Parts: sequence; structure tokens; C-alpha cells
Amino acid sequence: MTLPLVVAITGATGVIYGVELLRVLQDLGQPTHLILSEAAGANLAIETEYTLDQVRSLATVVYSNKDVGAAVASGSFRTRGMIVAPCTVKTLSAIANSFTFNLVTRAADVQLKEGRKLVLMVRETPLHKGHLDLMARAADCGAVILPPMPAFYHRPETILDLVHQSIGKALDQVGIEHELFRRWTGRAG
Repeated sequence: MTLPLVVAITGATGVIYGVELLRVLQDLGQPTHLILSEAAGANLAIETEYTLDQVRSLATVVYSNKDVGAAVASGSFRTRGMIVAPCTVKTLSAIANSFTFNLVTRAADVQLKEGRKLVLMVRETPLHKGHLDLMARAADCGAVILPPMPAFYHRPETILDLVHQSIGKALDQVGIEHELFRRWTGRAG
């Protein structure tokens, strides 16, 4: 049995990371449990051509962010881990401080308490010391801080190439095989 991966999309700019993550996972046959924050829906309309229904259709199971009684709110419900893509600073702050006020933050807290992978694709720039302190605090609790920062060694040609490299790095953290970007194999010559 393949354990599901929890995917949360919050209201930071860069909702395409979450949408494309879901699309890739669907193509790979990986079951996903999706939580969309309320602000994610607004950003989806601003930043993409996707509708909420189209994004929901990419997931195996979809939960309301208000449903703190959902399966993913309990540690007894086994998952492969969780990726928050993108992750707002508000969500980062709640996770770093164990403030589980909605399903995104409760599901993230469950991953940490159960020793599962929690990958936070934090989207904010520039960062002040408070942001950095929150990242350090979340990392101290076991979260992987993975801001989507583009790499160029794989010679990206499109924005989607850059998105794939970032979500590929997130998938590496939860042990899901993919071929989203050309990996570094050393410098020739």
C-alpha cells in the first residue's frame, strides 16, 4: 500500500508550486490528500488560469481547512509526510509555535510529532530576522525549510522548468522518485 502524501497550498504567491506538485504526483500515481487555505483560492485566481475545482480534481482526497477532525489531523492516520507549497509566513509562524488553528497547521503539527517529513516551501522575500527565527524554530522541531529558489545548472528554458526543479527537490525530501530536472553529475572536463 502506498501511503498518501499530504499537500497544503497556502495563500503565498507561488500557488503554481502546489498545483504543479499535485499534477506531477497524479501523473506518478501517488495518492494525495489536499488542504487548500482560504487565501490559496484567491491567489489561484490571481496567478493562474486554474479553477478551484480543477485543482481539487488533481488530489485523491480534499479537505476543508476548517475540518480539524479530518483524517490527516490524527497521527494514527499514516501518511508519507507533508509538503506545504507555497508556505506563507503566517503558516510558518503557526507551525513553528505549535499553534494549530486550522487543518493545515494541525496536519503539519501531526507530521512533526509523528517524526514524519514536513517540507515547508516558504515564500517571502526579503526576509527579516523574525522570519529567519521562525524558520530556525520550525527546523528545530523537525521541519525541512525548502524555499523555492531556482537553480540553473540544469539549464532551464521555461518557468515550468524552474518550478519543476523546486518541487523535485521537495519530492526528494519525501522519497518520491521523479525525473523533473537533470541532476548534477559533476563538471565535465
